Amino acid sequence: MSPTLPRKQLILSLAREHGRVMVEDLSTRFSVSPQTIRKDLNDLCESQDLTRTHGGALLRTGAANVGYEARRLVASEAKERIGLAAAELVPDNSSLFINLGTTTEAVARALVGRVDLLAITNNINVANTLQAAPAVEVVILGGVLRKSDGGIVGEAALDMINQFKVDTAVIGTSAIDADGTLLDYDYREVRITQAIMANARRTILVSDSSKFERRAPVRMGHLAQLDAFVTDFVPSDAIRDLCREAGTAIHETGPAESERKDD
Repeated sequence: MSPTLPRKQLILSLAREHGRVMVEDLSTRFSVSPQTIRKDLNDLCESQDLTRTHGGALLRTGAANVGYEARRLVASEAKERIGLAAAELVPDNSSLFINLGTTTEAVARALVGRVDLLAITNNINVANTLQAAPAVEVVILGGVLRKSDGGIVGEAALDMINQFKVDTAVIGTSAIDADGTLLDYDYREVRITQAIMANARRTILVSDSSKFERRAPVRMGHLAQLDAFVTDFVPSDAIRDLCREAGTAIHETGPAESERKDD
């Protein structure tokens, strides 16, 4: 990344690479005050390149998703804690679906030491993680491999999902709308997730709070359909009320230290 480029252009390049940028990190990187960085971020938000968040900004998303490797870096600390908390809700001697997503991958990592699990997934990354688990049997759904993120989609995957009835579905989402609607970018992936939810006795959503700040065009479901929602924190009282009324249990792990700093 050339240091001769204007600072805002460099900030935008970092956001495209990592999905998210933080005020304090940018202040240190460019040796300028946090106030200067906040002004840069506000300018980039006004030009609709970024979306402002507490402590930083996210790459603005619409019809296209952020790259998979960049998504892994967004709220990575929060995802690990969410993964551990969600894994505690999955009992030994049970069966589960795990769908595509960087947060569901964190759940898989937390399940490696578990006993007598049957894990069915359309996520090659989850399968690779769980192959190291001696007491977890892994079933990989057949279908079309999406090389950009290791997801398996298509009619063959849907047909295979319908052969199972599992105890738990662990799912992720790309965005959560203000009314509790769960959204994604790829209608094929949405169909997979909807089938997973329909063939599970209970469904757990794992998602960090940045998903409340994102937008995606394809409707996947609603928070009211879930049994549990595991996140770092819920930033909306309306969402809390919605979940309480629907009987969706909220499990909050709390923000990471790096996310608790004042903006």
